[in-house]
Amino acid sequence: MTLITEVGLRRVLDSRGNPTVEADVYTDDGGFGRAKAPSGASTGEHEAIELPVSEAIASAREQAVPRLVGEVYAGDQRSVDAALHAADGTDDFSEIGANSAVAISMAAAKAAADVLGAPLFQHLGGTFRGDELPTPLGNVVGGGEHAADATDIQEFLVAPVGAPSVEDAVFANAAAHAAVADILDERGHACGKGDEGAWAPSITDEEAFEVVEQAVDAVEDEVGFEMRFGLDVAAAEMYDDGVYHYSDGTRTPEEQIDYIAGLIDEYNLVYVEDPLDEEEYEGFATLTDRISTGTLVCGDDLFVTNVARLQEGIEQGAANSILIKPNQIGTLSDTVDAIELATENGYDAVVSHRSGETEDTTIAHLATATSAPFIKTGAVGGERTAKLNELIRIEHNA
Repeated sequence: MTLITEVGLRRVLDSRGNPTVEADVYTDDGGFGRAKAPSGASTGEHEAIELPVSEAIASAREQAVPRLVGEVYAGDQRSVDAALHAADGTDDFSEIGANSAVAISMAAAKAAADVLGAPLFQHLGGTFRGDELPTPLGNVVGGGEHAADATDIQEFLVAPVGAPSVEDAVFANAAAHAAVADILDERGHACGKGDEGAWAPSITDEEAFEVVEQAVDAVEDEVGFEMRFGLDVAAAEMYDDGVYHYSDGTRTPEEQIDYIAGLIDEYNLVYVEDPLDEEEYEGFATLTDRISTGTLVCGDDLFVTNVARLQEGIEQGAANSILIKPNQIGTLSDTVDAIELATENGYDAVVSHRSGETEDTTIAHLATATSAPFIKTGAVGGERTAKLNELIRIEHNA
């Protein structure tokens, strides 16, 4: 029995010093789960709605908690999430807030796993193999919405694709982050860090490519396995009046496709996220058709972990992977539905953190449960290393 007996909600801090929602779920057989909602800076137009935290907590206490306590079993995730949807009554969680919904949804899953005495990834992995650990993508240079006066491209990501273990991959990403700092210092660039712990120097995209390539080459020589890198372009943030705005000028959609395709070829990019605007299904399809099968063209703002938008992309051949962020859609059930649809149609599902994060480690377990090829969770910083260290624990205890 895992009947929910209590749901507690409170305001806590995220990594940017902003308030977010933390949920506690208790069950009648001693189960307990706690989870926190992350928050994005570069957000898609079609994401589920995050309400102001005090409003989200008050609304969830009034409308969602009575539908859960004494009514729903934490071990039945579909019922938990159906109750959240029923309490909200909208398509985008604009009534109780996706921040309250996702915190409760994840906390219920943790409570159910606690009763089983099993790690969360095993509880979540019922319909998946869950026998492969993801390669972490480490954000080492950042700009866009994550840092002012830095690169136009939002994230330059290192990918230790040849690492023999998650542990080796995690430390390779940390080494690349440190190598970038050394190279920037050699070039006379003093800089701080952006939201996700990446270096945020006042340099052009062109120089950032040089720096990251040099760092990746150096670390690859040091660790002895293949290191590649990728991008989160966050192109929707650049798109206005039919063109993409860069510091050195503008690009039409056709020029943007040519530009990104050229970068993929020149730097052998393993991963490119949101290279075009969030409504550019046709452009995503054109780009996907042009590149080799060794590169993931990933839709984040394009798909927002939403089954309907992913289905549209599948029908048009737009992208070949989807970024998975539970708070974009509001519940774990909706998240798993998106992953299942992607997998069934040959799309990879890449699990991701947000720029405003907490020490919550749910996504490490979700990525493991679903055998995601990659997980985006930064390279340094307590809220990022919380996920990375959890992956190492999972690997060591598997």
